[in-house]
Amino acid sequence: MDWLRTDEALEAVLSLEMVCEQLPKAKDNVYRWKWVIIALHNALQGYMVLALKGSDNLNVLTKKCAREWMEARKKRAGVFRERRLDDFLSLYRKIQTGRKTYDACAHGKLPLYRGQDDLMLMFDHSQPFKPQGTQTESVRALNKWRNDFIHFLPKTWSLEIGGLPQMVTDCIDIIAFLAFDCGNILWHDRSLEHETKHLIGQIKTKVHELNEQ
Repeated sequence: MDWLRTDEALEAVLSLEMVCEQLPKAKDNVYRWKWVIIALHNALQGYMVLALKGSDNLNVLTKKCAREWMEARKKRAGVFRERRLDDFLSLYRKIQTGRKTYDACAHGKLPLYRGQDDLMLMFDHSQPFKPQGTQTESVRALNKWRNDFIHFLPKTWSLEIGGLPQMVTDCIDIIAFLAFDCGNILWHDRSLEHETKHLIGQIKTKVHELNEQ
Protein backbone atom coordinates (compact mmCIF):
# COMPACT_ATOMS: atom_id res chain seq x y z
CA MET A 1 0.00 0.00 0.00
CA ASP A 2 1.32 3.45 -0.94
CA TRP A 3 1.16 6.40 1.44
CA LEU A 4 1.52 10.13 0.99
CA ARG A 5 3.74 11.14 3.91
CA THR A 6 4.49 14.67 5.01
CA ASP A 7 5.27 16.82 8.03
CA GLU A 8 5.40 20.52 8.87
CA ALA A 9 8.88 21.05 7.40
CA LEU A 10 8.15 19.18 4.19
CA GLU A 11 4.84 21.04 3.80
CA ALA A 12 6.63 24.39 3.95
CA VAL A 13 9.40 23.45 1.52
CA LEU A 14 7.16 21.75 -1.04
CA SER A 15 4.78 24.72 -1.02
CA LEU A 16 7.76 26.96 -1.75
CA GLU A 17 8.72 24.60 -4.56
CA MET A 18 5.23 25.03 -6.05
CA VAL A 19 5.67 28.82 -6.02
CA CYS A 20 8.91 28.36 -7.94
CA GLU A 21 7.23 26.08 -10.48
CA GLN A 22 4.24 28.33 -11.12
CA LEU A 23 5.97 31.74 -11.34
CA PRO A 24 7.54 31.34 -14.81
CA LYS A 25 4.23 30.00 -16.15
CA ALA A 26 2.59 33.28 -15.13
CA LYS A 27 4.58 34.99 -17.90
CA ASP A 28 2.37 33.48 -20.58
CA ASN A 29 -0.74 32.62 -18.58
CA VAL A 30 -1.84 35.19 -15.99
CA TYR A 31 -4.23 32.67 -14.43
CA ARG A 32 -1.17 30.90 -13.02
CA TRP A 33 -1.01 33.75 -10.47
CA LYS A 34 -3.87 32.00 -8.69
CA TRP A 35 -1.64 29.02 -7.96
CA VAL A 36 1.30 31.27 -7.06
CA ILE A 37 -0.90 33.02 -4.49
CA ILE A 38 -2.28 29.80 -3.00
CA ALA A 39 1.14 28.13 -2.84
CA LEU A 40 2.85 31.25 -1.42
CA HIS A 41 0.20 31.53 1.30
CA ASN A 42 0.74 27.89 2.21
CA ALA A 43 4.52 28.33 2.18
CA LEU A 44 4.55 31.43 4.37
CA GLN A 45 2.14 29.79 6.79
CA GLY A 46 4.38 26.74 6.88
CA TYR A 47 7.51 28.68 7.76
CA MET A 48 5.65 30.72 10.38
CA VAL A 49 4.56 27.46 11.99
CA LEU A 50 8.14 26.15 11.94
CA ALA A 51 9.41 29.33 13.60
CA LEU A 52 6.71 29.36 16.29
CA LYS A 53 6.05 25.72 17.13
CA GLY A 54 8.73 25.28 19.79
CA SER A 55 8.94 21.98 21.64
CA ASP A 56 5.24 21.54 22.44
CA ASN A 57 3.58 23.05 19.34
CA LEU A 58 1.14 25.09 21.47
CA ASN A 59 2.29 28.47 20.11
CA VAL A 60 0.73 27.76 16.72
CA LEU A 61 -2.72 26.91 18.09
CA THR A 62 -5.59 29.28 18.77
CA LYS A 63 -5.54 30.77 22.27
CA LYS A 64 -8.56 28.75 23.37
CA CYS A 65 -7.19 25.49 22.01
CA ALA A 66 -3.73 26.05 23.52
CA ARG A 67 -5.28 26.87 26.90
CA GLU A 68 -7.40 23.71 26.87
CA TRP A 69 -4.38 21.59 25.99
CA MET A 70 -2.34 23.12 28.82
CA GLU A 71 -5.17 22.48 31.29
CA ALA A 72 -5.55 18.89 30.10
CA ARG A 73 -1.83 18.30 30.56
CA LYS A 74 -1.89 19.72 34.09
CA LYS A 75 -4.83 17.50 35.00
CA ARG A 76 -3.26 14.55 33.18
CA ALA A 77 -6.68 14.01 31.74
CA GLY A 78 -5.51 11.86 28.87
CA VAL A 79 -8.24 13.32 26.68
CA PHE A 80 -7.28 16.24 24.45
CA ARG A 81 -9.47 18.22 22.09
CA GLU A 82 -8.65 18.33 18.40
CA ARG A 83 -5.83 20.78 17.72
CA ARG A 84 -6.79 23.91 15.81
CA LEU A 85 -4.18 25.97 13.95
CA ASP A 86 -4.36 29.70 14.56
CA ASP A 87 -5.40 31.79 11.59
CA PHE A 88 -2.88 33.19 9.13
CA LEU A 89 -2.82 36.82 10.26
CA SER A 90 -2.65 35.75 13.92
CA LEU A 91 0.43 33.68 13.11
CA TYR A 92 1.87 36.74 11.36
CA ARG A 93 1.35 38.81 14.51
CA LYS A 94 2.89 36.03 16.60
CA ILE A 95 6.17 35.99 14.65
CA GLN A 96 6.56 39.64 15.69
CA THR A 97 6.07 39.02 19.42
CA GLY A 98 9.06 39.88 21.55
CA ARG A 99 10.10 42.87 19.43
CA LYS A 100 10.02 45.37 22.31
CA THR A 101 12.01 43.06 24.56
CA TYR A 102 14.49 42.26 21.81
CA ASP A 103 14.96 45.89 20.74
CA ALA A 104 15.53 47.01 24.33
CA CYS A 105 18.09 44.24 24.81
CA ALA A 106 19.81 45.08 21.51
CA HIS A 107 20.26 48.68 22.63
CA GLY A 108 21.72 47.60 25.97
CA LYS A 109 18.83 48.90 28.04
CA LEU A 110 17.99 45.64 29.81
CA PRO A 111 18.93 41.96 29.85
CA LEU A 112 17.05 39.55 27.63
CA TYR A 113 14.07 38.49 29.72
CA ARG A 114 11.48 36.35 28.00
CA GLY A 115 7.97 37.28 28.98
CA GLN A 116 5.03 34.92 28.60
CA ASP A 117 4.03 36.55 25.34
CA ASP A 118 7.52 36.79 23.82
CA LEU A 119 6.83 33.76 21.66
CA MET A 120 9.72 34.26 19.23
CA LEU A 121 12.40 34.58 21.90
CA MET A 122 12.99 30.85 22.32
CA PHE A 123 16.79 30.92 22.46
CA ASP A 124 19.51 33.45 23.26
CA HIS A 125 20.10 33.98 19.54
CA SER A 126 16.40 34.19 18.58
CA GLN A 127 14.99 37.26 16.84
CA PRO A 128 11.37 38.25 16.27
CA PHE A 129 10.32 39.45 12.84
CA LYS A 130 10.23 43.21 12.28
CA PRO A 131 8.22 44.26 9.20
CA GLN A 132 9.88 46.55 6.69
CA GLY A 133 8.40 48.63 3.87
CA THR A 134 5.33 47.05 2.28
CA GLN A 135 5.69 43.62 3.88
CA THR A 136 2.64 43.81 6.15
CA GLU A 137 0.53 45.20 3.32
CA SER A 138 1.67 42.32 1.11
CA VAL A 139 0.88 39.69 3.75
CA ARG A 140 -2.62 41.05 4.21
CA ALA A 141 -3.19 41.17 0.45
CA LEU A 142 -1.89 37.62 0.06
CA ASN A 143 -4.29 36.38 2.73
CA LYS A 144 -7.25 38.20 1.21
CA TRP A 145 -6.63 37.01 -2.33
CA ARG A 146 -5.91 33.44 -1.28
CA ASN A 147 -9.19 33.37 0.67
CA ASP A 148 -11.03 34.85 -2.30
CA PHE A 149 -9.73 32.04 -4.51
CA ILE A 150 -10.23 29.21 -2.00
CA HIS A 151 -13.74 30.34 -1.08
CA PHE A 152 -14.73 31.62 -4.49
CA LEU A 153 -18.25 33.01 -4.64
CA PRO A 154 -20.31 33.25 -7.83
CA LYS A 155 -19.09 36.52 -9.37
CA THR A 156 -17.00 38.09 -12.08
CA TRP A 157 -13.72 39.22 -10.56
CA SER A 158 -10.62 40.98 -11.88
CA LEU A 159 -7.30 41.07 -10.05
CA GLU A 160 -4.72 43.67 -11.08
CA ILE A 161 -1.46 41.73 -11.35
CA GLY A 162 0.99 44.62 -11.58
CA GLY A 163 1.77 44.55 -7.86
CA LEU A 164 1.98 40.78 -7.48
CA PRO A 165 5.76 40.47 -8.05
CA GLN A 166 6.37 42.88 -5.15
CA MET A 167 4.00 40.87 -2.98
CA VAL A 168 5.96 37.72 -3.78
CA THR A 169 9.27 39.47 -3.02
CA ASP A 170 7.99 40.75 0.33
CA CYS A 171 6.70 37.34 1.41
CA ILE A 172 9.82 35.51 0.22
CA ASP A 173 11.97 37.91 2.28
CA ILE A 174 9.87 37.05 5.34
CA ILE A 175 10.32 33.34 4.65
CA ALA A 176 14.08 33.85 4.30
CA PHE A 177 14.20 35.61 7.67
CA LEU A 178 12.22 32.85 9.36
CA ALA A 179 14.24 30.07 7.75
CA PHE A 180 17.73 31.44 8.40
CA ASP A 181 17.75 34.48 10.69
CA CYS A 182 15.11 34.16 13.41
CA GLY A 183 17.05 31.35 15.10
CA ASN A 184 14.01 29.24 15.98
CA ILE A 185 13.93 26.71 13.15
CA LEU A 186 16.04 23.66 13.93
CA TRP A 187 16.65 21.86 10.65
CA HIS A 188 16.75 18.16 11.51
CA ASP A 189 16.86 17.40 7.79
CA ARG A 190 19.60 19.63 6.41
CA SER A 191 18.58 18.85 2.84
CA LEU A 192 15.34 20.79 3.46
CA GLU A 193 17.36 23.76 4.70
CA HIS A 194 19.51 23.67 1.57
CA GLU A 195 16.44 23.29 -0.64
CA THR A 196 14.81 26.30 1.02
CA LYS A 197 17.87 28.43 0.27
CA HIS A 198 17.98 27.19 -3.33
CA LEU A 199 14.26 27.84 -3.91
CA ILE A 200 14.41 31.34 -2.43
CA GLY A 201 17.22 32.22 -4.84
CA GLN A 202 15.33 30.73 -7.78
CA ILE A 203 12.12 32.58 -6.91
CA LYS A 204 13.91 35.92 -6.62
CA THR A 205 15.45 35.35 -10.04
CA LYS A 206 12.08 34.50 -11.57
CA VAL A 207 10.44 37.58 -9.99
CA HIS A 208 13.20 39.72 -11.48
CA GLU A 209 12.51 38.21 -14.89
CA LEU A 210 8.79 38.95 -14.53
CA ASN A 211 9.55 42.57 -13.65
CA GLU A 212 11.58 42.90 -16.85
CA GLN A 213 8.64 41.92 -19.07
